[in-house]
Amino acid sequence: MNTNKILVPTDFTKVAECAVDHATKLASLLNGQIVLLHVVGKEGEINDAKLKLEGLTKNIFDKYNVKVEYIVRVGNIFDDIGAVAEEISAKLIIMGTHGAKGMQKILGSYALKVITNSEVPFVVVQQRPIASHGYKKIILPIEATRETKHKIKQTISVAKYFNSEIILIGPKSSDETFVKNLRNNMAFTEANLRDEGIVYKVNYAQGKDFTREIMDLAIAENADLIAIVNEQKGSFFSPTEEQDIIANEAQIPVLCVNPANVTIAGGILGS
Repeated sequence: MNTNKILVPTDFTKVAECAVDHATKLASLLNGQIVLLHVVGKEGEINDAKLKLEGLTKNIFDKYNVKVEYIVRVGNIFDDIGAVAEEISAKLIIMGTHGAKGMQKILGSYALKVITNSEVPFVVVQQRPIASHGYKKIILPIEATRETKHKIKQTISVAKYFNSEIILIGPKSSDETFVKNLRNNMAFTEANLRDEGIVYKVNYAQGKDFTREIMDLAIAENADLIAIVNEQKGSFFSPTEEQDIIANEAQIPVLCVNPANVTIAGGILGS
């Protein structure tokens, strides 16, 4: 039987601790396992990193009674987070960020590369702790592109474990082809949600700033998660807008799916 492994990159900061809290909630539901990853720049830093990870691993097991392993890798976060996730067959990566300024500080101007380079979906968290009910309300923006379908099954797989309500929102446009494609994607999404017995409701944006309206809706609904596809080509979102959502001021966690190697039929969680 395959183990549901959740990879958590850590730099031993408060936001990394928050990522661990989110991961333990999921791992406990899935009877899964957490794998901590710390990336160092040179061989001489390995022993110190291992000592810290051993202590952190023990603390997590004692506190949450969840299986924990750790990995130290010499390299860089752009390449190694995705590579390690693939090596261990991780179902999900949960990563902490310090928000917009912190994300730039930690990841530089190529912040989205870490996510884009991974075949495994990410949940990016800040310092907002996971609620006791988990991800109960999920905002799912629906676009007119083919790629938007890739996140639907991924979001559904999370929603089923938390008995979540999914709140759909589509952008406004006067382009007839765009509107037709958007309506088709919305119908596809609704059909999938009905088939899975998931409660949902539908919203359409009123203005041109779709990113702002997504965040306003998420705040108004007190959402626990926002799901996006990390796909700039043909996307309604620019890289800057994606980063604005990922590092949002409300600190709502964001599920990021890179569609390049994700099949529509597959979900994040489960066997």
